[in-house]
Amino acid sequence: MSDDVEVSALAINVTIPESLQWTDERRGEAFVLTTLNVRMLPDGRLAAKAYGRPLAGGRGGYTSFRVPDRPELVALVDAAATRAGTLWAHHGGLS
Repeated sequence: MSDDVEVSALAINVTIPESLQWTDERRGEAFVLTTLNVRMLPDGRLAAKAYGRPLAGGRGGYTSFRVPDRPELVALVDAAATRAGTLWAHHGGLS
């Protein structure tokens, strides 16, 4: 049956270690990026967006940012995807 089930997306949320966090600006508001949303595309490639909170405090809108092409962030995404694959492979079933 598993081959007959169509999975349209696989996504994980990854906490960005403080040492790798960065700031970016959107509509005049600065954000510190603290979380990655990583998706596996149908062809097996990974796509990632970053999310965070306004530097000025409070709650900002759910705004995504491009993930910079930095080797340490690429390594984080790769490690997170590998870890998620292991966790998914050993899931405990629906409870």
